[in-house]
Amino acid sequence: MSAAAATAAQLAQAREARAAYRAGAVAPTSGVAHGLVQANLIALPADWAFETLLFAQRNPKPMPVLEVLEAGRVESRLAPGSDVRTDIPAYRVWRDGELADETTDASAAWEEHPDLVAFLIGCSFTFEAGLVDDGIPIRHREHDRNVPMYRTSTACAPAGRLHGELVVSMRPIPASRVADAVTISGRFPAVHGAPVHIGDPGSLGIADLSAPEFGDPPVMQDGDVPVFWACGVTPQAAIMASRPPFAVTHAPGHMFVTDVPDAAYAL
Repeated sequence: MSAAAATAAQLAQAREARAAYRAGAVAPTSGVAHGLVQANLIALPADWAFETLLFAQRNPKPMPVLEVLEAGRVESRLAPGSDVRTDIPAYRVWRDGELADETTDASAAWEEHPDLVAFLIGCSFTFEAGLVDDGIPIRHREHDRNVPMYRTSTACAPAGRLHGELVVSMRPIPASRVADAVTISGRFPAVHGAPVHIGDPGSLGIADLSAPEFGDPPVMQDGDVPVFWACGVTPQAAIMASRPPFAVTHAPGHMFVTDVPDAAYAL
């Protein structure tokens, strides 16, 4: 990560957003605090932490680790003064691999399991700023929707007890701008980088593009091509497959907004 610094206006936007989420506001975070890094969250008991880190190391496209918060720590170094238990718009609580609850405040989960180790994972919402700045349309933003996300038939490399399939996000990109989208996103390997697939969703085992497992159905315009990026919801698929006794994640599309500019992670 480079030493690039956020502007005062960006920092104000990020802190205002986190304060709103802490107060209970709920909305997808695509486009929030333009130009600042966003992150996915997965938190598991300490005895699963090494396997989670190893799973991420073996699957860096969907799980690029930005930070690990050891048990007992809830303030991210990427956002001084933050609290990962409260500063995300929506959380999911998992028990034995099953979704047990969705909440806007995960403090009770940390009280129940004070040994939770939290991982902040790079998010593709980060490089969307570069796409927008280059004039590439982001359809889910245009239509005020969450980005569509799909489970694929591609297996991730297992690590100990953790295993599962790759999850991808999809953005319809005008055919004439696909190469530009690949180049721009490829500059950000810490937030999933370049796409993993372009075109036929069937090649990923996706049977129906209009029915994503996470997020909202896509809006495709004439001339758009489906472009798929590795997604930080992959750990949630691993939770469902591996069934750890307890876990906390962000709700898909509802991210942790940091104080770090995108440029800090650009090549």
